[in-house]
Amino acid sequence: MTAHPGTGPAILALDTATERLCAALSDGRTLHTHDEAGGAAASARLLPVLQALLARAGLAGGQLDAIAFVQGPGAFTGLRTACAVAQGLAWGWRKPVLPLDALMLLAEDLHAGPALPEGAEVAVAADARMDEIYAARYAWRHGRWQVTQAPALWAWPALAEAWAALPPPQALAGSALAVFGDRIAWPAAPRRQPEPLDRAAALGRLALQAWAQGAAVAAADALPLYLRDKVAQTTAERTAARAA
Repeated sequence: MTAHPGTGPAILALDTATERLCAALSDGRTLHTHDEAGGAAASARLLPVLQALLARAGLAGGQLDAIAFVQGPGAFTGLRTACAVAQGLAWGWRKPVLPLDALMLLAEDLHAGPALPEGAEVAVAADARMDEIYAARYAWRHGRWQVTQAPALWAWPALAEAWAALPPPQALAGSALAVFGDRIAWPAAPRRQPEPLDRAAALGRLALQAWAQGAAVAAADALPLYLRDKVAQTTAERTAARAA
């Protein structure tokens, strides 16, 4: 297959970790993006969206350098969908895979407007439903994100206590800021961003960063990141939770 015409890597990235279906394609020169409602429709819409992006850029799958996907944390079905599609395309086109951190994606989106200074730390808190939060912290150093607190699943009182023991971040991002509101003693931060500015563009940039950092793995080693083993409560558990 003829190499792609761009000067940088050609990477196709996909994300169905939330209720949005996002995709991005770097053709080596230009970043093409797509963002639409996802949820239950994502499994049927994802492949047509990716095919349309490739057609827009004038690329065939064999001309790509890698396939990137958001591995989680996030919605159970959405993570499985993204992983399965990324693995299938990678096997078919004989390409490596770039697993991406869903919470780091929110930090990257915040960083785009306006850019954070060197060494700035972003605390990310995404609603995990069931009165829980996916949370992590990242620092922007030397043109890349460094994990300072790995993604984990938290009950909100425990997260508030854990963050109270840490220096305040320069920014806060994630849907939990709106969902939980004043229930959490959020750390003081100059910037707050409950909703992403451009999730698809951040997806493309994060995929390029992962490629530059040598994060590619074989398709068989690309797995979803599940932080919750149990995705539903029994009737008795729901009743007890309401009573509490």
